[in-house]
Amino acid sequence: MHPQLSHILRADAEENRAQLLESARTLFSERGLDVPMRAIARHAGVGPATLYRRFPTKQSLIAAAFADELEACAAIVDDACAEPDPWRGISSFLLRIGELNARNQGFTDAFMTAFPDAVDFAAHRGRILRSLAGLHRRAQATGAMRSDVVLDDLVLLLMAGRGLSGATVEARTAASRRFFSLAIESLRATDDEGRLAPPARVASALLA
Repeated sequence: MHPQLSHILRADAEENRAQLLESARTLFSERGLDVPMRAIARHAGVGPATLYRRFPTKQSLIAAAFADELEACAAIVDDACAEPDPWRGISSFLLRIGELNARNQGFTDAFMTAFPDAVDFAAHRGRILRSLAGLHRRAQATGAMRSDVVLDDLVLLLMAGRGLSGATVEARTAASRRFFSLAIESLRATDDEGRLAPPARVASALLA
């Protein structure tokens, strides 16, 4: 096979895989894990044969889609930590992770209910919290973030953001953007800062 043709075929295969995983995450979030495989193929714009060639079973597709979800979350964290301006990093993290949760929260909840022991969530959350802690310290060191904000406050915002509801993905996403925009402003250091209630120690509970 000609090298250029081989490259095109590999690129097409990867594009099909990405489309299938994105469609699976979307439909699992909207309809639960019982959504038919043919519906996922149709949503991705490929034939059922292409879907089954990449994912022979429903469970293999569910597992790959959830791994893709965790990778998307990790990429948001990594991008935020790589941002030279830690305040922009914190802001980007909150907005993007909020949108990710708004789009696919139903899938995460359904997966955790069906496969509670499939993923080491303590390790996943621990990695995120360690990265977020470093970003939090850097943002405070620059004077951009209120000095009395603690890591638990950021976790509290994430927990609250997951509770946002809406009839459609678009409505949930809009609510998430508004919520986290307001939250980001509440974290910003100002010359006239009011007193906060004592911190709610929620970060440690996530690692239990």
